[in-house]
Amino acid sequence: MRLLGTLLITAALLFNISTLHAKSKGEELQRQAATALEKKEYTQARYLYLQAYSALAEEKAYDAAAACGAKVGALYHRENMFKEAFEVLRNADQYLSQEEREGSKQLPAAHYPLTKERIRMYIKLKNVQRADEQLIRLEELAKQANSDSLKNDVLYTRANYYYTFGQHTQGDEAINQLINQYKSAQAYDKVNECYKTLIDIARKSGNAALVARTYEKFILWTDSVKALTARDEMAQLKQKYDDSLLTIKQREGALSTKQYIIIGLCILAAILAVVLVLGGVVLLRFILLTRKQKKAIAVANEHNELKTRFIQNISSQMEPTLNTLPATLPGVQALHTFAGHIQELSELEQSLTQPYEMEEKNINTFCESMAEKVRAEVKADVTVTVNAPKLSVKIAPEALEHVLLHLLDNAARYTPEGGKIWLDFKKRGAHTHQFVVSDTGCGISEEKRDNLFKPFSEVKDLTEGDGLGLPICSLMATKMNGTLSIDPTYTKGTRFVLELHV
Repeated sequence: MRLLGTLLITAALLFNISTLHAKSKGEELQRQAATALEKKEYTQARYLYLQAYSALAEEKAYDAAAACGAKVGALYHRENMFKEAFEVLRNADQYLSQEEREGSKQLPAAHYPLTKERIRMYIKLKNVQRADEQLIRLEELAKQANSDSLKNDVLYTRANYYYTFGQHTQGDEAINQLINQYKSAQAYDKVNECYKTLIDIARKSGNAALVARTYEKFILWTDSVKALTARDEMAQLKQKYDDSLLTIKQREGALSTKQYIIIGLCILAAILAVVLVLGGVVLLRFILLTRKQKKAIAVANEHNELKTRFIQNISSQMEPTLNTLPATLPGVQALHTFAGHIQELSELEQSLTQPYEMEEKNINTFCESMAEKVRAEVKADVTVTVNAPKLSVKIAPEALEHVLLHLLDNAARYTPEGGKIWLDFKKRGAHTHQFVVSDTGCGISEEKRDNLFKPFSEVKDLTEGDGLGLPICSLMATKMNGTLSIDPTYTKGTRFVLELHV
């Protein structure tokens, strides 16, 4: 019996040690990921957060696992890899839902950071409808969790949503509701945090008017809270004074005691006067600093506007000089093309919130016409295949034709003799479909993929291309309420995926 008891105790200790080791593994990975993120090693941080998510999920640490999953999504989102970000968030939600079904319990607090990250991405994509749907779900999760901190965070998120889309009245309503809650609870530090957070939201959205208006409100609040604090201090001082008078009355015969009390009150009054003077000096310095910051913000906005205006006009500034040079020279032709691409890129950036007009098109006929236009450009014995059903779909024909022709032209250029090129159409849901362009060419190296859709990421010989074709196509995809990405799992050449939401 003693031997059996010893074995049971040993087994229990080994189980506890293994459990602690698993927990320490997930927490250590999360700590390493946070350190990498602080050092701005974003790829390493994303990998470590993904590993931490897997470890914490195995440990059933739902809240911590969901937080790591949201971090992975945010790091993908930071690099405009929206497809990967949405996939990570969807997998994390599915994992939590499965745990809820198997454990017969709800995990709203774990779902919360995943839903909040989706809202951030939809706001960046200017998808108002999807952002609003996720915001409603965020409020439901906060109510289910019955957490005051999450309910307050919902108000912050709602304010950010409204201000981003220019709905200042609704944004003020959300932030004022939170501020009034803190005022009622006399949580003055929390009120200060609200104003500072709102100023940060306004700065990130580039809303100089909102920054200035919030600074004015913050200054008024600072003055009022100082008045409230001074009133409380005066009430305390009055209470001390009344207590002192009572003591004096009780000891009318003790003149020396009265004198000491009067001296003490004078000293206290002097200290209060010094404090008020110092407070006035601090307030004056704050006002001067605020004015300086306002001026700096105005100058920064002016410079940014001038830079945008210069980029918009750069092609027209180059045109007179280019027209004096022989148009047959490759360099001159390349500069003409470069100037046109710059103008096109600038116009797309300025009109991202203006969607294209949509038309019903037979997708098979449309794709076949794209393939027909590129067949004359391919090398000998290269086959161009179209896989698309005879289905009517709403599309922006001109923009979609521009993107597909650019991808097909690139495929024709880099696919050797005897190779293959495919244009596929895939329906991924009721409102989601994909156009996939694949080839058996030389492919694109991993080090070049990160900057593939970023303009001006490298200095190039313009006669060999200016590298703006794919960034322009990516912006067009965004205007079509979609994304353009490269498939990293395809290794036989290059595969681009254009995913559209209608």
